[in-house]
Amino acid sequence: PVTTSTGASSHPATMELAPSSLFTGAAGAGAAIATISLSKGWHMATCRRTPATIVSLATGVGCALVAELGADAVAQAGGTCAGVWLLLALSGTHDNIRGEWAPRWRRLGQGNLTVFDQIVGLALQLLMAKAITAGLVLQLGAEAAAALIAPFALLGVRAVYGRPISYPTEKHINITDRQPHWDAGRKMTPLEPGWRFAEAAESHKVTEAEVGEGRFELSGEPAGRQMWHYAEPKTRAAKESSSTMPFDAAANPNSADLLFRAQRLAAKRTVGGDAKGRAKGKGKADAGGTAEEAALRKGIAFYEQLQCDDGHWAGDYGGPHFLMPGLITTWYVTGKQERLISPPKARAMMVYLRNHQQSDGGWGTHIESPSTMFGTTLNYVALRLLGVDRDDPAMIKGRAFIHKHGGAVYTSSWAKFWLCVLGAMDWEGHNSVPPEMWCLPDWIPFHPGRLWCHCRMVYLPMCYLYGKRFVYDDAATDPTVVSLRSELYTADYDTIRWTKTRHYVADIDNYSPVHPLMEFLQNMLVYWEWFGGPLLRMVRKWGLSIALDYMKAEDLQTNFVDIGPVNKAMNMLVCWIDGKEHPDDPELADNFTRHVMRVPDYLWVAEDGMKMQGYNGSQCWDTSFAIQAIIESGMAAEFPECARRAYAFFERTQILSTEVSQASSAYLYESEPMRTKYYRHVSKGGWPFSTSAHGWPISDCTAEGLKSVLLLNKLSEVTEWSERPVMEDQRYYDACNVLLTLQNSDGGYATYENNRGYAWYEWLNPSEVFGDIMIDYSYVECTNASIGALATFHEAYPDHRTFEVTRAIARARQFLLDIQRPDGSWYGSWGCCFTYASWFGVEGLLHAGEPKNSAAIKKGCAFLLKHQNENGGWGEDFTSCFNKVYAKVIKLLNFN
Repeated sequence: PVTTSTGASSHPATMELAPSSLFTGAAGAGAAIATISLSKGWHMATCRRTPATIVSLATGVGCALVAELGADAVAQAGGTCAGVWLLLALSGTHDNIRGEWAPRWRRLGQGNLTVFDQIVGLALQLLMAKAITAGLVLQLGAEAAAALIAPFALLGVRAVYGRPISYPTEKHINITDRQPHWDAGRKMTPLEPGWRFAEAAESHKVTEAEVGEGRFELSGEPAGRQMWHYAEPKTRAAKESSSTMPFDAAANPNSADLLFRAQRLAAKRTVGGDAKGRAKGKGKADAGGTAEEAALRKGIAFYEQLQCDDGHWAGDYGGPHFLMPGLITTWYVTGKQERLISPPKARAMMVYLRNHQQSDGGWGTHIESPSTMFGTTLNYVALRLLGVDRDDPAMIKGRAFIHKHGGAVYTSSWAKFWLCVLGAMDWEGHNSVPPEMWCLPDWIPFHPGRLWCHCRMVYLPMCYLYGKRFVYDDAATDPTVVSLRSELYTADYDTIRWTKTRHYVADIDNYSPVHPLMEFLQNMLVYWEWFGGPLLRMVRKWGLSIALDYMKAEDLQTNFVDIGPVNKAMNMLVCWIDGKEHPDDPELADNFTRHVMRVPDYLWVAEDGMKMQGYNGSQCWDTSFAIQAIIESGMAAEFPECARRAYAFFERTQILSTEVSQASSAYLYESEPMRTKYYRHVSKGGWPFSTSAHGWPISDCTAEGLKSVLLLNKLSEVTEWSERPVMEDQRYYDACNVLLTLQNSDGGYATYENNRGYAWYEWLNPSEVFGDIMIDYSYVECTNASIGALATFHEAYPDHRTFEVTRAIARARQFLLDIQRPDGSWYGSWGCCFTYASWFGVEGLLHAGEPKNSAAIKKGCAFLLKHQNENGGWGEDFTSCFNKVYAKVIKLLNFN
């Protein structure tokens, strides 16, 4: 019971609010709107954000000051503050730390909010908070309502006054000092000769002839596509060409791309230099130039020879060891079709897997990683599926490593997933990945549509395959799979209690331990799987249909390339299953063929064998930096064909901006309703990491692409080129729009999309081997690139969206200042690590107009000077990345 204004005791159900309480609510809302307006005015004038809690606390204080003294008024005043934070989680906001509270009518993926939207949205939420608080007081009493609301207020204060969401997490606790090791002098398996590189339109013709069966054509822009195909060598020299290319993992586990470079140099197609790298150009190397100029000219002349005919620079983007096993498993369970993995490809894959096996019999998660159960289990299975006998010496060593660490029940969850698909592990040994999550409304605080896109697009097909409990049809009778059931485990397969193994993971794999909260939820989901009954079957069917529709959209939006190699293999498998379940629909079988035609986009051949790349290449990214370096050398005019080819490539690669890309199915998904439905940010006008056909724009790739084209436009060799492709002003405006909408509320830039989630999402990370994957953070690298591009754009188009461009630059500058560490460094997330990030931090500040003698620039320079090596250079060990502390290089390219 609570006391009314008359002093009588009344049951909460019959209690009415005192008039003073109503005045409290109105006054509190008015104070909130005034405080918000002042906060936004301060932000616009200074580009410094007023912490969100100050707004809500000021609101609470205002309420208390105008209220009667009494528990109910105080509870309502405090409840306004806490209620805002509670509703913040339900509002669709992009950032919970320095958040701009979004109105409920704002959908995901539409970029930054206007000031009006922010003020109106927050005002509405404050009124809703007052209503909720009043309701709690009526039903529970003031004291109980205050006790219920107080934890939310405390969490809100802690969130704002804690570290910003874009600040790197603490070091991961399960990092060991183990090093990768290969026996020195070990004879490596040579690559079979006959592999040929093909690019762009030529690559389309090769694939359409090999896989398309004369009925299918690849959609999307061909520019930038790179692939390898096998042709039986005719001459003795051709037969010996690749077998003489050395590879020694003990000296360096990275390939030197000798095969690709040999083929490009052999073509002898260059204007700026000859096949030996001697500069032709204007002959200044022999005309009294400085030694530095001669070195630059010679280097550019050599590099021009490696440029592909369509203008991009190709190269090996391999490294991870957990990608190709997924493709091989999909190939195996879908019938081992030669059009997917031909015998020459299978042999080249075996070469790669054998060459990267380490001395202890294992494989790392990536080529420079010490052996892990994740890498070893997957690659062991991959070799067995490719036909390597269980008694092969490589298999004996690999099996010994697996058994030493407890058997495959101790591998990580992503490896367990593929074992379940193959039928070499029971699905009861894998934690639940419920497709029902896709049935939730978008405004739910934890919705899969809010995840980082790479995480989202991997767990999308994973939840579908888990929800259907798909298992290879012939698993029970296939001799290889039956044998794997005995090879991979230290106990008899039929005696393993799979449910108890769900959380098993070897210490060497447990890089990012699953949070106790996530373990608890996974355990609860077991009961949902066991006892869900008709309700489970109903919502699972609904969730599966949503997931399947979403995957089909992803396939069409990316011309069946998909965002990355992991979901590529999974989506292809799902497409095959769907076609098998609906044999009367020929379109589904055709879509599987279209998937197969895009597999070569991910496969690269080098002297160490055939590998699956971490993307379908890094074409646009590499070309951006290459051409900017050539321009900044001051010698681009001496290599006009190089500059023109690069310009033509960028023109073709801008996403959904050419007649070819707009004729593809991907363009149909660019409308706002389709983007809303499939959680996609605006794509038109952006540039990709790889190719236009891939279709996913990224902030820094868009920025570097835009900057490259604008810089090329300053060269008369390009502007006066008679065959120059036309790029209308609107295409530059589209690129600017992509960058403006990608800026996060903290002023920084993430990768593919705005940050849609919350820092606590990382508590729900189900992967043990990957950390900080749940949301898209703001990064120093992406922020610097975006500042530079917007500044260059503003110089070229000073009258286009002037206020928005200059304000975005100012906000990004403040973000870089905010995340600079006390020692003057910045943390780099996409390279190694503090030394590398200093380039982005300093350059971004300078692009934004920071004075060169400012305190931030001086601190950044002091950090670099402090860590300069005695030989004048800089180096850094990759342990900086996960320890979050600068680590000096101890040894280079020496893994013995």
